[in-house]
Amino acid sequence: MKRIVLLFVVMMLNISGAFAFFSDMTTSHWAYNQIKDLSEKSIVIGYPDGTFKPDENVTRAEFASMAIKALGQEHANVVQSINFADLDQSYWAYDAIEKAVYFDLISNDKDSENFRPEDPVSRAEAINIAVNSLTTEQISVGKAKSVLSKKYKDVETTPEWFVVPAGKAEILDMISSIPERNLYLDAERPATRAEVTAILNNMMIQAKLNPNAKLAEAMRKKTGEGYIITKASVQGSVGTIPEGSVVPIKMHRGFSSQYSVKGEEFSANADENYITKDTFILMYKGTQFKGVLNKVQQGRWFKQNGILEIKAHTITTPNDQSFITELTGNITVKRNWFMRWFRKVFKGEKIIIKQGDKVYVKFQKPVKTDLTNGWIY
Repeated sequence: MKRIVLLFVVMMLNISGAFAFFSDMTTSHWAYNQIKDLSEKSIVIGYPDGTFKPDENVTRAEFASMAIKALGQEHANVVQSINFADLDQSYWAYDAIEKAVYFDLISNDKDSENFRPEDPVSRAEAINIAVNSLTTEQISVGKAKSVLSKKYKDVETTPEWFVVPAGKAEILDMISSIPERNLYLDAERPATRAEVTAILNNMMIQAKLNPNAKLAEAMRKKTGEGYIITKASVQGSVGTIPEGSVVPIKMHRGFSSQYSVKGEEFSANADENYITKDTFILMYKGTQFKGVLNKVQQGRWFKQNGILEIKAHTITTPNDQSFITELTGNITVKRNWFMRWFRKVFKGEKIIIKQGDKVYVKFQKPVKTDLTNGWIY
């Protein structure tokens, strides 16, 4: 019987391993890796029924919102207004579209033009936005056609405005398509959700290397004052908080070794930035921590000192990204040498945390962060 149960478990693990986060996605899908990566970053999301629907279309408004999030600029402050005739500030994606105009992903040259937010985004529009996020080498129409004609069969019927952006995208290996249409640009065909995800993934890679001028300024590594993690390292735009790093968090409620019980939930926040020695911000002030009391022991005279140990399991950053990690902290009382000796001999110390107190927790795993926008890898 045990062998049957074990076989069933193994079979279920093998079956589940063939599926991604969505019930209609398998590891054999051509865009599996891109969809997996971007769904983990909440740049693309599935449907309430647990599906992703990779072959469905994406609206122009949805794509603008995805592109801004993929570039890490959803919280950017912009001062440039937009004047599309079919949009007003009550529209759900107005803010993202405004940012897309500011960062030169799309243009808004005339007051009377329409954005057409509910129309499907075409492949040409999606690829053009991705290219517009970059600083690229200028090429001629002739050069673009020469590059494109080596692979695609429909270059001569491609809209003239799209030829140069398509040529740039091909040079940078940014064009992605459903497998059966790999030899066609399909400029005017609505992009599928899988194609959009792959295009956004390509854009993110290239934008880290050669962002356009406005994005370059917004994507520079952010600096500030705060709590220094001395052993943190920086490579390019990625910062690493190493395993064993200790940081302060501010408790939202009080606990006591005498009255609290193991398993009680706690929440806390960082009330200052966590930074490197060079003042690059690894985690921002306001980052939220949630967890439980991992160990509680009452202080009893002449028998034992009180113990309060906390274990954080979830961190939520100010840009609403949540991730699972592990931090632990053993709350102690500051004592001089005499009291340290006294509590070793005469036990019974009580541990009390009040609301607003700072406690220190230790990272049990390394954490990598994007120093340009606070994203956790």
